[in-house]
Amino acid sequence: MDSKNALGEFLRARRERVRPEDVGLSGGGLRRVPGLRREEVALLAGISSDYYLRLEQGRDRNPSVQVLEALARVLRLDASATAHLLGLAQPERPAVSRRRVRRPETVPASVRELLDTWSAHPAYVQNRFTDCLAANALCAALSPNYAPGVNLLRAVFLDPAEHELRRDWEELTAEGVATLRGHIGPDVDDPRLVDLVGELSVRSDRFRHLWSRHEVQPMLGRTSLLSHPLVGDVELRSNKFEIPGTDALSLVVFHAEPGSRSAELLGLLGSLAAPDGVPREAPHEDTARLDEER
Repeated sequence: MDSKNALGEFLRARRERVRPEDVGLSGGGLRRVPGLRREEVALLAGISSDYYLRLEQGRDRNPSVQVLEALARVLRLDASATAHLLGLAQPERPAVSRRRVRRPETVPASVRELLDTWSAHPAYVQNRFTDCLAANALCAALSPNYAPGVNLLRAVFLDPAEHELRRDWEELTAEGVATLRGHIGPDVDDPRLVDLVGELSVRSDRFRHLWSRHEVQPMLGRTSLLSHPLVGDVELRSNKFEIPGTDALSLVVFHAEPGSRSAELLGLLGSLAAPDGVPREAPHEDTARLDEER
């Protein structure tokens, strides 16, 4: 990750993912690079090849909005990726403002109280780097990684138990990386991000591949498919809410479809969770009943 040329890295990565036929060009002949050539992007965007080369090489970092929007159309960027591109091209801020003194990452007391009242809904709070800052008992029963101090993205990529838990691991990891990049925006030189990306790039081939794709996604809710060791297959929906008055902390709340089998299993999991959120072994009769009903 080259923080000094984030714009150029993004343009190059996204250029390599657009096929010539996607933009009305012939894909025939010998092509030494994947996707579009630089001169093809420049032609389609209505700018000179030399100017586009300067953008990718980081020798011009302040293109106009019109140029960026033209490039976004050629590169077939959606609204989130286009906004990300515009953010990367903002005039470089002084180092002091880029590493601004952030407010302490303290979960408001009212939010902690809210978490504890949701006995039927797993919920947790994370920062923009996916560090878990707080979680209620039912959330901890879903996975021990829902605990203060755990980086959830790191856990998903590196903890084998998370891979076993997540039936949708491939989709989840792709979304997690794209959301992280979208949430960070142009602050790619943030020390916390540099450490996290560096570690995951070394230890996970999949993370390294996904990060290189420069996908961008806003923070959205999703449906999680879990295979829980105590209650079996559960399908949970989640919603994410940014907490006002904090430095981009997010509240994530899970729920099962009312009246569904997943809702029943989530309720059973709640009954099996100890007060501190650490799951006990399932009673023999409950385990037998679940095995019969599956």
